[in-house]
Amino acid sequence: MANSLLNDKISVVNVGVEGFLHSVTDHGGAALHLDWRPAGDGDPALSWAVAGIAADADDADAPGARVDAANARAAQQMILAQPMLVDIALHARDVWPEMGRTLLHAGAPVAWERMCGPMQGAMIGALLYEGWAKSADTARAMLASGEIAFASCHDWQAVGPMSGIISPSMPLFVVRNATDGNVAYTNMSEGIGRVLRFGANSEEVLDRLRWIERVLAPGLKVAVNAIDGGIELKPIQSQALLMGDEVHSRNSAATLLFFAAIAVPLIESDFDRAGVREILNFVGNTSQFFLNLSMASCKATMDAAHGIEGSSIVTAMARNGVTTAIRVSGLGARWFEAPSDKPVGLYFPGFSGDDANSDLGDSAITETTGFGGFSLAASPALVQLVGGTVTEAVSYSQEMYDITHTRNPAMSLPLLDFLGAPTGIDIRRVVETGIRPVITTGIAHREAGVGQIGAGIVRAPMGCFSAAAMALAQSYGVA
Repeated sequence: MANSLLNDKISVVNVGVEGFLHSVTDHGGAALHLDWRPAGDGDPALSWAVAGIAADADDADAPGARVDAANARAAQQMILAQPMLVDIALHARDVWPEMGRTLLHAGAPVAWERMCGPMQGAMIGALLYEGWAKSADTARAMLASGEIAFASCHDWQAVGPMSGIISPSMPLFVVRNATDGNVAYTNMSEGIGRVLRFGANSEEVLDRLRWIERVLAPGLKVAVNAIDGGIELKPIQSQALLMGDEVHSRNSAATLLFFAAIAVPLIESDFDRAGVREILNFVGNTSQFFLNLSMASCKATMDAAHGIEGSSIVTAMARNGVTTAIRVSGLGARWFEAPSDKPVGLYFPGFSGDDANSDLGDSAITETTGFGGFSLAASPALVQLVGGTVTEAVSYSQEMYDITHTRNPAMSLPLLDFLGAPTGIDIRRVVETGIRPVITTGIAHREAGVGQIGAGIVRAPMGCFSAAAMALAQSYGVA
C-alpha cells in the first residue's frame, strides 16, 4: 500500500482549505475540491445556537419552524411591495423639519474621528454647501468639535451611495411603497468625476450640488407630478435585469427606461427650456443615474419586511467605510457590525489595492433585495468591469440561493433559465453554510476627493451574521 501511494498517480478529495488542493495538482495528482466550511464559523457555541433555530418541518412549535413562518411573511412583504417614485422633495429639511444641523451618512452610526477619508471629505463639502462654514479648515474644526450632529441615513428612512451624505438643503427622491404605504428617501446622482459622495468638496463640486437644487430637482418634480400615481420603479428594475443590468453597479438600461418615463412629461411642461435641455442631457449621459432610485426602491421594499417578530431575514446591509452592518427583521433597529473588507476587482490605471478604502455606501440595500451581486448572472457586461468570467458571474448568483429564503418571480435571470433572483438573506443559512453575501461595488480611494479607482466584488463579513444569529437564538431562549 505504501509503495502504491508513493509511486502511483494519486486522486484525492480536498475538503475545506483550497490551498491544500494545489500541493496535489502541482505535482501531477488529480484532486476534486469540496467547498466546505464548518457551521457556525467554527464556533461551537454559535453552531449550537443556530442549530436551535434551524428549520424544523416536523414541529410547528419549534423555534426553527416559527422562524420559517416569520420569514415567509417577510418574503411575502418583499414580493408584494410596489415602490413608486411619487415626488421630489426640494429640500431634505422639508421632509424632516427637525433636522437642524444634522448630516446623514451611509452605514451604521460612526463618530467623526473614526470616519474614513471620503466620508470626512464629503462632510466638509456639505458644510460648505450649506454655508455653515466658509473654509474647509473651519468646517473640519466644526465637525470635530461636535457642533454638527451625525446620523445614519437608514435611521431616517433614507439611503445614500458611497459616503451617502444628505444635508438639509439637498433635494430628495420620495419613494412610496403603494402596498403598505411606507416611504423611503434618497439624494440625487451627481454624475461622474469629482463628486461629493467620494469626498470631493471643491467649488466645482459645490456648483453641481447647487445646480441639482436649483434646476434638476425642480424639473424632475414637474415631470413626476405630471404622471398619474408617479413612476413604478419595480418594473424598471425587473426589465433592466433582462437588458443586462444587475441594478447596482450597472444601471445603463434602467437609466434609459427612467429617461423614457420622464422625457415627454418634462418636454410638455412649461419648465424653463434651457433647464429641460440640461436635465435631459445630464440624465441621458449619466449611466448610473438610476442607482439612487434603485436604492430607494429597495429601501421601501425592505422596510416593509422589517419588524416581523422572530424573522431571520436581513432587511438592511450598509457600509460606512469602516464597518459593514446588517439589520434583521425580527431584531428591531439594532445594527450588527464587523470590520469591512476591501473589494477585489479591477483598478483603474495607476491605482492598486493599497489605494483602496474599505467597502463604503448604502447601496448594498440592492443586494438585500436580490439585485446587485445576487443578480450578477443578469449582467455579463459588468463582469468585464469587475474582473472574472461570465461563468463566475452565474456561479455567484447560484451560490446566493443557498443563503436566501426564496426566489422573487418579478426578478428573472435570463442565464439561469429565467429563475427568480435569490431573495431574502437568512442569517441562519449564512452562518450554517459559511457563504457570505456577495456585493458588486465601486472602489473608492481612501483619500477624500480622489474618487472611484475601480470596481469589483466584496463579501459582507461573517461577524455581522454570527452576532445577529446569536442574538436571534437568544430571543428564542435557545442560546
